[in-house]
Amino acid sequence: MSTAQTHTTAGFRERPPLPHARQDRLAAPWRLPSRSTATRLVRTTPVSDQLLAVRAAEGDDYAFAVLVGRHSAVLLTLARHLTGNRQDAEDMVQESLLSAWRRLPEFRGDAAFRTWLYRIVTNRCLSLLRSRPPPPAPLDVQPEPAAFPTLGAPEQVAEAHAAARALARALAGIDPGQRACWILRELHDMHYGEIARTLGISEQTVRGRLSRARRSLAEAMGSWR
Repeated sequence: MSTAQTHTTAGFRERPPLPHARQDRLAAPWRLPSRSTATRLVRTTPVSDQLLAVRAAEGDDYAFAVLVGRHSAVLLTLARHLTGNRQDAEDMVQESLLSAWRRLPEFRGDAAFRTWLYRIVTNRCLSLLRSRPPPPAPLDVQPEPAAFPTLGAPEQVAEAHAAARALARALAGIDPGQRACWILRELHDMHYGEIARTLGISEQTVRGRLSRARRSLAEAMGSWR
């Protein structure tokens, strides 16, 4: 079959083969790439996540490197929101990607590959959070642009950062399961069904946890209204 032809693999229409780029391969497929490497991998490989996952499960390291390049930034953001610590976030994502690499044969394509990665990262972060007491100091969480815009005046910028730190402390004080639901909904814009699949709980449980999280955060952030 020529490279111009296409065929179906595991229910997905295959595009032309991945480019030969031995020099672009990461040292290990689960290593976090630099921003420039991630951008190059994504731009030069217009193949769907599902097909890349199929190829990676068959032993294609480069296919998995492309998946890492596509999703590592948002996974790091998620892990940092959950753990509140940059080093913990990097560790959790590294471990999650290694777990995903080993578990690729389990991926059946019944959900988006990104959702599958979100599930692995979130569960690993929750395990970490539940193994330790809440941190007494403010978490290392940066302001979200949509929630805390930089308004220009120094006092406004300082107030926005103070509010972000207050929100981080408030998040650190609530149950990890509630925290995960709130972060996935409010900061990562997931709908209830996606959150339920990510956490392995029912939508009703998601709604209940969100309600409790919002109530607790509203009380903690009352002085910032």
